[in-house]
Amino acid sequence: MKKLISTILAIAILLSVILVSGCTSSTTAAAPVVTPAPAINVTSIPIQYADVNGVRLGYREFGTGEPLLMICGFNGTMDNMWNGTFLGILASQYHVYIYDNRGMGYSSDTNATPAISQYSDDAAALMPALGYTSMNVYGASMGSSIAQQLVIDHPERVRKLVLESVTYSIRIPDTKVLYAVIEATAFNQSAPAGLKNEAEANLAWNGTWDQLSGINKSVMLAVGTDDILTPPNVTHQIAGQINGSWLVEFKDLPHIGSLYAPVEYGETTLNFLGVNESPPY
Repeated sequence: MKKLISTILAIAILLSVILVSGCTSSTTAAAPVVTPAPAINVTSIPIQYADVNGVRLGYREFGTGEPLLMICGFNGTMDNMWNGTFLGILASQYHVYIYDNRGMGYSSDTNATPAISQYSDDAAALMPALGYTSMNVYGASMGSSIAQQLVIDHPERVRKLVLESVTYSIRIPDTKVLYAVIEATAFNQSAPAGLKNEAEANLAWNGTWDQLSGINKSVMLAVGTDDILTPPNVTHQIAGQINGSWLVEFKDLPHIGSLYAPVEYGETTLNFLGVNESPPY
């Protein structure tokens, strides 16, 4: 039986360290001051381009260390998807790459039929274009759908995987609100072409449920308890299918909680990426 692994203990340890560092002892010596990582001002970083699969993808890079590829969600671009404080925390230990999906932001498009697998193929092709055979991957919302397809279709490209605000399909009862948003966009003739393509790709996606149990990478799943688009119980279902996966719930946070609690999401992600093995069962 697949085991559901929770990182509540790891978060508790992390929080206890933070609390201790913020106190003074009974002596006159004060606790050391921890300097937070500076926030990343995304728009101040030059845009670069990589040619993959017939399109030119715009990307930015910052930080040092192992590579970490961030995959945007629905209607997201480099300029608006990520919280600067969150990115700054990640960049304190990792070489972070953010990019626009085809047809969005600074990236071009082709006349190919929209498909989640096409977006994941682009992510897989982007890695060698950036000089890597594999990368750590972080996907949020639709980006987590792309990331799932990536690890299933191109497992050799993924080191560790973080899936934030995730579902294995938008056609299940739990994601009816999300489905309504996607469907309305797909039929909105005034919506930008790239956004309509993302919507159509989501509607055509068959999901990953039957393939989740075959994922053998280290995976962390993060969700806010107030997420109505990809509710926590969906994340629980996915965690139950991926052996050894971490499940982290953030109390009272909505969809894509990293926008609202960047420090908590950032530090928890660093904790997960920095551990050599999954926690013991």
